[in-house]
Amino acid sequence: MEISTDRTHSAAKRPAMPSISRFPVHDELSAPEGSVPVLRGALATAGQLPNFLGVLAGSPAALRGYARFRSELRHGSLPPQTLERISLALAEHHGSEPGLATHSRSARLAGLSLDEIASARRFESSDPREAALLRYLRALVEDRGNPPMYLHEEAREAGWSDEQLIESIAIVALESFTAMVNVAGDVPVDGSTEKARLMAA
Repeated sequence: MEISTDRTHSAAKRPAMPSISRFPVHDELSAPEGSVPVLRGALATAGQLPNFLGVLAGSPAALRGYARFRSELRHGSLPPQTLERISLALAEHHGSEPGLATHSRSARLAGLSLDEIASARRFESSDPREAALLRYLRALVEDRGNPPMYLHEEAREAGWSDEQLIESIAIVALESFTAMVNVAGDVPVDGSTEKARLMAA
C-alpha cells in the first residue's frame, strides 16, 4: 500500500481496482510443507480458503499460531454475536476491507441486523451490555492498552466476567493481527483475486 500525499486525488480520478496481494496467496499445492495440514483442515471445514489464510501460509509458524489462537478463542466464553461485533470494530479501525467483508457475512449468519453491523463498526451497539464492552475495547485500542478504570467497571457492571473481558482483549489482539496482515499485504477481498488478475492484464 503506497503512502503518498496525492493518493486521494489520484484515486478520485479513476475507478477503484481490486488489489493484488503483495504476498503470494498460497493453496495446498504451493504452500510450504508446514502449512499444508492447516490449509487442508480449513478446506475441509469451509470448502474454500480465505485469501488471508493463503497469505499467512507463507509462514507455517504464523499460520499454526494463528489457527491455534483462533480455535481456542472461538471455543471460549464469549457469544458468537459478541465475537463478530468485536471483529467488525477492529476491521473498521484498521481499514481492513477483507475483514469487513468476511465479518459482515458471518455477523449476518450469527443473527446481527444490518443496523447492528453498522453500529459495531463504530464500537457501538443498541444492546446496553454489548455497548459497555465495546466502549471498553474502543478505549483499549485508542488509548494504547490503557482504558480508563470507569469503563472497566462499567463493563463488569453490565455483566461481563473477568474471563470474558480477558478473552475480549485476546480477540482484539487476534483481529488486529489479521487486519494488519490484510492491510500490509494488500490482501484482496475473497473472490476478487481473479477479477484483479484480469484487470491487471
